[in-house]
Amino acid sequence: MELPKVNIAVIGVICSSLGGMVWYASEQASIIANLEETVAVLDAQSNTAEKVNMIRDIEQNKTNINEVVSIMAEIEADVYDETDELWEEIDGMSLSIMRIVELQQRVAVLEKTLEFINREHKDMLDPRH
Repeated sequence: MELPKVNIAVIGVICSSLGGMVWYASEQASIIANLEETVAVLDAQSNTAEKVNMIRDIEQNKTNINEVVSIMAEIEADVYDETDELWEEIDGMSLSIMRIVELQQRVAVLEKTLEFINREHKDMLDPRH
């Protein structure tokens, strides 16, 4: 069995093509490794920036919440003061209403007394009888 004859130039071209493919593959692997390192660095920087921003936002929210709580405390104190004043006014109004009712009762008693006197002493007031 005889091997086919191959031209040395073809073997050289094939070998150099294989060498070129190996060189290209190793170059691509190197570029990918460099890009992975760059991504890792950028990811670490991004994480750090996110943490710094998150801490800043948390502090700002804490300050805002404290301000809102103090404002609500002031409003609550004002509401309690107003409520106390309203209860005092209601107490005063109920006392006034009670006095008005007492006066109305006295007036009603006086009216009934006058009616009774007029009925009993009708003869004295009317000279025709």
